[in-house]
Amino acid sequence: MLQHAHNISIDDLASQQKVDLHSGLTEAEAKIRLLKFGENSLKRTKPKSIYVIFFEQFLDPVIYVLLVAMILAFIFGEFIEGAAVLVVILITAIIGFFMEWRALRSVESLQKLVPKKAVAFRGGAIKNILASQLVPGDIIIVDAGMVVPADARIIKSDSLAVKEAVLTGESNQVEKHTDIVPLKSPIAEHYNMLYKGTIVSRGKARALVTGTGDHTVIGQISSLTQEAEKTRTPLEKRLRSLSKWLIWLTIILALFIAVSGYFQGKDLMLMIETGIALAVAAIPEGLPIVATISLARGMVKLSKQQVIIKKLEAVQTLGETGIICTDKTGTLTENKMAVHTLVFEDESLQVGKRSDDKVLDPENNEVLSKLALVSVLCNNHDVNNNIGGSDAIEIALVNFFEKTGFDIMNLRESFHRIDEIPFDAENKLMASVHFMNGGSFIGVKGALESIIECCDKVLTNKGVIALENLQKWEQRNDEVASEGMRVLAFAFKQIEGDITKADYLKNLTFIGLIGFLDPPRQDIQQAMQTYRMAGIKVVMITGDHPDTAKKIAEDVGLLDSLDKQHTVIKGGELTDLSKLTGIEKERILNARVFARMAPKQKLDLIDFYQQNNAIVGMLGDGVNDAPALKKANIGIAMGIRGTEAAKEVADVILLDDKFTSTELAIRQGRTIFANIRQFVVYLLSCNLAEIISVGIASISNLPLPLLPLQILFLNLVTDVFPALALGFGKGDSNVMLEKPRDPKEPILKPLHWKLTLFYGATITASVIGITIFATLKLNLEPHIVNNMAFYTLILAQLLNVFNLPNSSFFKNEVTRNVWIWVALAVSLLMVVLANVIQVVSEVLSLVPLTLEQFSYIGLFAILSVLLTQIVKRLFMPSMR
Repeated sequence: MLQHAHNISIDDLASQQKVDLHSGLTEAEAKIRLLKFGENSLKRTKPKSIYVIFFEQFLDPVIYVLLVAMILAFIFGEFIEGAAVLVVILITAIIGFFMEWRALRSVESLQKLVPKKAVAFRGGAIKNILASQLVPGDIIIVDAGMVVPADARIIKSDSLAVKEAVLTGESNQVEKHTDIVPLKSPIAEHYNMLYKGTIVSRGKARALVTGTGDHTVIGQISSLTQEAEKTRTPLEKRLRSLSKWLIWLTIILALFIAVSGYFQGKDLMLMIETGIALAVAAIPEGLPIVATISLARGMVKLSKQQVIIKKLEAVQTLGETGIICTDKTGTLTENKMAVHTLVFEDESLQVGKRSDDKVLDPENNEVLSKLALVSVLCNNHDVNNNIGGSDAIEIALVNFFEKTGFDIMNLRESFHRIDEIPFDAENKLMASVHFMNGGSFIGVKGALESIIECCDKVLTNKGVIALENLQKWEQRNDEVASEGMRVLAFAFKQIEGDITKADYLKNLTFIGLIGFLDPPRQDIQQAMQTYRMAGIKVVMITGDHPDTAKKIAEDVGLLDSLDKQHTVIKGGELTDLSKLTGIEKERILNARVFARMAPKQKLDLIDFYQQNNAIVGMLGDGVNDAPALKKANIGIAMGIRGTEAAKEVADVILLDDKFTSTELAIRQGRTIFANIRQFVVYLLSCNLAEIISVGIASISNLPLPLLPLQILFLNLVTDVFPALALGFGKGDSNVMLEKPRDPKEPILKPLHWKLTLFYGATITASVIGITIFATLKLNLEPHIVNNMAFYTLILAQLLNVFNLPNSSFFKNEVTRNVWIWVALAVSLLMVVLANVIQVVSEVLSLVPLTLEQFSYIGLFAILSVLLTQIVKRLFMPSMR
């Protein structure tokens, strides 16, 4: 890798790198260098090996409790039970290993769906390649909005400015050039260099790659940084906190049961083993694993619908989103701009309604001819090569005047560009300077308020006259904008001799206005209705004219044309958002459309929403959206037209650029949380039933309904597969009719704890009921009573999944979930196999039962579901 590239001339640098600046590297040479230097990617933390993942399954408090149970069994000579506990430990570890491995593989595969691209000049041709395939000596092309893919020396630049905060901490953009920089100058003053990871904020450039991968400046910084610990998702933290709390609670209960059973005259060792087994059974050790699998599966599912989630926690946050801030152009509209209206001093033309634009005669219309000249020259759209992407307005201008009969290429060759003032979000105008017969021609386009203050004349069909009636032009501008069009003003200046940059924008001649039509997307109205019903507020934030924004907002259903309360707020009205009065604060919180907004104001507005306890999603595509995307709780970037800068900081990428795809993501986020809540209630209610059932039997003279190894087997059969199946559910079809969830809301609210206790109580009633019935009514032996209670508990717990929905008992999200039926079938098959396999049946103390006894088991298990449904529908409110 080349050192001190900033202090070497471009020709010497090319010589050292053995590259022809006019053609770049050949593909063959690039392949050789790729083998020599490696891929252009930062060294990533080595992924966990499968052995580490498997070993980590044993580093869990649940496994510690099981190990204690196993050791005690061996100490007291219970070798079969000790071996059985060991089998349970291994099975638990294997299931946890498999789930974590699948989750990690899913996330890795999703990350590969969004490869970073670069534009390289190889073999005399411009090519789009993977950034990872760049090598030293490559010539790259960067444009506004791109993230610099490698360290490179600038060969040629055009108004280039770069944001290097990632390296230097400097928030302002850095102006770049091609001159040699002193050897010992700091990186912040390497004005002729581009560094990997920085963002091109303005202009374009060609540059020679001098460093790739870990040999870049940012790669060196990364290598010096110690590996940070992996942070868990907020949801996973809540689940683990819940699990730890339950561990202590159940250990205390288990000790109480063991001691009380001993004083009732039961075998001490049996009660100790039972207490330990209950503690193990009551702890829902699968919660974090199943939650991670649910989140990862949601990511995979969304990826198939063109929505890429870059982080697991983003899936959860999507379900909490209460405000979605969105740009207008291309998000709510088609982003297919076309010239629709021309407004001159003497006339207005709606050319968008003409069947043939060629009826316009530029040869006999001096105003139209001058408008065409400015539109074509003050324009960066490359007709032959659209690398880097062109602005939709500039494309529309070129297309329109091509149809009108202008020779675009000939005009540009005749008027050679010698300077440019790039469009700036603050100034809202662009100017280009061209050589013309010993003099200069300056074309300017931009917002009316920015252009007209630079003009003192106006062009008419009868010649140039003084520009006096500014109010008239402001009114005409508003009229066009109110029809939903984007409006640009045009002006020019034609002088003899030289001109200084300070005089570019002085004493211009105003030409007129062009209105561009970008119709709303057809599917937006339905999406707006869905969000409204879901309690999600959609806010349009645009740099466009207020009337344009208002018209589009009305067309897509964001604003009601008859509603005078929700007005459009202009960027100029947003001063210090931290010093608002109560009325001003309320006005901003109620507003749905913000126009003429600068990038800094977008950032401030999102911060304002967050300060008022809102979870904010931000849709954006440009460099100026990157700060807001990063600031938002959920940054959503467009995959097709989105800049690399926007996609780099976003949490979600919409590969199809459709606003409606956000609804899919939010629905999935809400569904996943609802599913997690369901299987938490399911697991805790089932485990609670085991504790209460054994507890009641321990403090009474009833036979134990569960033996230690039966508890462990039950935990394996009824916990893992049904809970996982609940996590795979498609969710309630009415999930988008609910209000956004409070981010501080716990996994289980008081209502869910009540339902958990209730479900556990009804299952307990069926188990204790059959125990009493078999003991007192049927006078059966304790070991038969134990088996009947054991089977009843298994069946009642499996049927408990049907207690969770609130809709129809027969048609709901659980009964429609095919994985539930698969889980039930697998669980029942395991019970059957436990009976058939003699070694397992002996370990579990299972004995043959009569058909009549099995009929009682089915009856009592079904009664638990029947009792639950009757009480729940008569007295319990909605579960959610």
